[in-house]
Amino acid sequence: MENGKIVSLEDRIPKLKQQRRKKANRRLIFLLLLFFSLIVFIVYFQSPLSHVHKIEVLGNSFYSDNELINTAGLSKNTNIWKVKEGSLEDKLKKLPEVKTATVKVNLPNTVSITIKEYKRIAYIKKYKHYFPVNENGKILENTGENEEIPANAPILIGFSEGNVLNEMIEELGKLPDEVFNSISEIHHTPKETDKYHVTLFMNDGFEVSATVRSFSEKMAHYPSIVSQLDPAKEGVIDMEVGSYFKAYEQEGADENENKEETEGEG
Repeated sequence: MENGKIVSLEDRIPKLKQQRRKKANRRLIFLLLLFFSLIVFIVYFQSPLSHVHKIEVLGNSFYSDNELINTAGLSKNTNIWKVKEGSLEDKLKKLPEVKTATVKVNLPNTVSITIKEYKRIAYIKKYKHYFPVNENGKILENTGENEEIPANAPILIGFSEGNVLNEMIEELGKLPDEVFNSISEIHHTPKETDKYHVTLFMNDGFEVSATVRSFSEKMAHYPSIVSQLDPAKEGVIDMEVGSYFKAYEQEGADENENKEETEGEG
């Protein structure tokens, strides 16, 4: 009814047809858009457009970019949508020098790898060769026999993987840089009363007798102790219990004359 008048069925039919035609057209347009979207999606997945175009590697110093990329199993042919971040991180963390690994996909086609490596605390003499030891106590025997040893890296002699080495590495990590850099060699020289006993040879010519169990606590006082000694008089600084100095040339003399008490006991 329009303005109080009855609209006949014949007048309504054209309007109903027009509405149905519009609905059919909208439905057709939607189906066509969906169809072409699926075609584009399939073509994209099958084309190089969906492949990884750029791989960024950050935080590495012991491993090359290519070594890490190959370990993760990535390449320029990898589909960006098939990159499983957690799975790649697990692969990278299996490398002996990788402490943590983070993989992130940055659309449209970039993958970022960020790793944190274990620190190399010392070098160990084994099989007449020297191998780096990580901060977790792991000996890296696959790094090559001719690797150049840093000048400030202590050499460990007589150690093997286990509790003593792990504690020794942990104690070295607690030392001030001044003390750490002054150590030349650390020999594991166990006694019947102390399997953790070590003998150190310092860059300044002194020898130190100590135990791993109180190593960082006692060695923190090393600069103070050495400052009270005659640098021309080499000998042994005993830090097992207290702290005293015994010159080499005085060995065999009366004990009371041999020992020179020093300050800075832990």
